[in-house]
Amino acid sequence: MNYTRDIRPEWGIGTRMVHGGTTRSHYAETAEAIYLTSGDVSPSAEEAQAAFDNAKPRFVYGRFGNPTVSMFEERMALLEGAEAARATASGMAAVFASLACLVKSGDRVVAADALFGSCNYIVQELLPKWGVETEFVDGRDLDQWKKALSKPTKAVLLETPSNPSLRLVDLKAVCDLAHASGAQVIVDNVFATPLLQRPLDFGADIVVYSATKHIDGQGRCLGGVILGTAKYIDETLQPFIRHTGPSLSPVNAWVLLKGLETLELRLQRQCDSAEKIARALQSHAKLNHAHYPTLENFPQVDLARKQMKSGGSMVSLDLKGGKEASFRFLNALRLVLISNNLGDSKSLATHPATTTHQRLSPEQKAAQGITPGLIRLSVGLEDLADLLADVTQALDAA
Repeated sequence: MNYTRDIRPEWGIGTRMVHGGTTRSHYAETAEAIYLTSGDVSPSAEEAQAAFDNAKPRFVYGRFGNPTVSMFEERMALLEGAEAARATASGMAAVFASLACLVKSGDRVVAADALFGSCNYIVQELLPKWGVETEFVDGRDLDQWKKALSKPTKAVLLETPSNPSLRLVDLKAVCDLAHASGAQVIVDNVFATPLLQRPLDFGADIVVYSATKHIDGQGRCLGGVILGTAKYIDETLQPFIRHTGPSLSPVNAWVLLKGLETLELRLQRQCDSAEKIARALQSHAKLNHAHYPTLENFPQVDLARKQMKSGGSMVSLDLKGGKEASFRFLNALRLVLISNNLGDSKSLATHPATTTHQRLSPEQKAAQGITPGLIRLSVGLEDLADLLADVTQALDAA
């Protein structure tokens, strides 16, 4: 009996998220098995040598690969439409590894300025220490991209929609410019997920995720994943991961496999609620703006409709009254939780200027649209009426 589940090409995304990558043991278990082992036994010294020489590839050590982790990687590749994937211990490990394996001293990296705080740290602080030239551009401005990419470049890093101000980057246009300069494009697609936006379809070379967010979706574990061509994954990324060790735990891989089974259902509800909340609040007297990509008054709504299937589960609320009003709002919430995580089944809110992006200078925050009054709201699975009531009463308190 063949215990490996082959995916039929006609099967849809929902089916792939339930069955993709599954390899059953001789016990023919229904749920994916957790191979909780740090190493693997070789039947002979000759076979051990062959495994390490890659003459007879198989699992030999947990840092190099694991059956449960491999199931998660294959399922993600099927979902993304990528040739291959490698999982990491966290989303930041995925961002760092995807970029660090590409560059060396003397290379050049161009990044959109609207990046998550830790991603900004990698580009602004770490890479220059290693002799890598870096340049930031306003991701919305194609003229800035054209100027920055007029010189040879090794890699481009961007996120769209951005965290937390939901700014978009024209993926097709930027990928074309980047490729003309010799760069590979890395897209942090965490806000959109593979269900709402597939950067590879627009020309991106590499896609990264914090699987901690929507893919798990229930606040249980950390994880990350990097997707791209088989050549990039096997020849460029895998040696870096193998020798630096940002390995994903088999237990976490199993949790993420379970998360993928319900991702489509969860995200559909979250997106629906997020858009309705944004529409209901866009004219609220206590707000300067309610940002959501598919609202008609969103500055890049046409691009959002071209690149994304839906606006996502995130809403950015810019409160009048700055930090003081934002803190009053957060402290008045009764249902929504204060947390810097996102993509969870529970609705979460945070104040980016003092949490996720607190290390940025005032000038950098202003450039990214992170005002003292900005609240990032991650919409969960609660009843819409309850969420609206809680956010509205908190705005009244602000």
